[in-house]
Amino acid sequence: MSRLKLYLDLVRFEHTLFALPFAYGGMLWAAGGWPGWRTFLLVTLAMVGARTMAMALNRLIDWPIDALNPRTQNRHLPKGLVKPWETLFLALLGLLLLVYAGLSLNPLTARLLPVAVFFLVFYHYTKRFTWLCHYVLGLTIGAAAAGGWIAVTGSFAPPAYGLWAGVGLWIAGFDILYATQDYAFDRAFGVKSIPARFGIPKALSLARATHLLAWLAFLLAGVSYGAGPLYHLGLLLVGALLIWEHRLVSPEDLSKVDVAFFQANVGVSLGMFLFLVLDLWVA
Repeated sequence: MSRLKLYLDLVRFEHTLFALPFAYGGMLWAAGGWPGWRTFLLVTLAMVGARTMAMALNRLIDWPIDALNPRTQNRHLPKGLVKPWETLFLALLGLLLLVYAGLSLNPLTARLLPVAVFFLVFYHYTKRFTWLCHYVLGLTIGAAAAGGWIAVTGSFAPPAYGLWAGVGLWIAGFDILYATQDYAFDRAFGVKSIPARFGIPKALSLARATHLLAWLAFLLAGVSYGAGPLYHLGLLLVGALLIWEHRLVSPEDLSKVDVAFFQANVGVSLGMFLFLVLDLWVA
């Protein structure tokens, strides 16, 4: 059990709370309610597999950078708490779960598997050559929301695109905030990020603008779906959470970045999901 706990900590399993509720939201919207246990379990399996694969690869690919960065020197690989082969095994296990779920759902999810796997590997390298890495991360993880829709319908639709855009921009925005912690290190070692490229004040402004666009994308997704008043009430509360998140962080005080990163964003994810479900329930 202690080893399992170590592996879950390695892949930051709790961060699944960021994207998984949106995958469920896309699934519930597409089905107009409960899609059945088979679809629910396969969507869950796909999300857990993709998340495990992505985070294990992140730790393996970024190992040399993590070993140099004072903020990340105590992670599992730099400290020798897990072996590289164990990390690779977790990534391969996640890949197998994702492939099994994708092949079991419908022809479109099966055809999209190579695209999904490519981006789940590719985005880890983007910080080495472009400050747009935050948006590539958002594009990759945001696909979970569209994936939930496709898992049910086997096709794309405007609400799926809207959710994808909303989740992708939301993730990109809080990843920019998170990267402010490594501003000095990234500039010194040539790691690409928006804070390293433009400075912290401009990075915070770009994060705010990105989250505004995310909120508008969620609004358009609801309009295109025909969501009811409870969804839009939830969207107002999410907007308030995003405002609070940005009020926690300033160029002069980055001490609450972790609070803004995890607590506020889990509230956004679970809040959106809760009000989406309530809106479907009363419809």
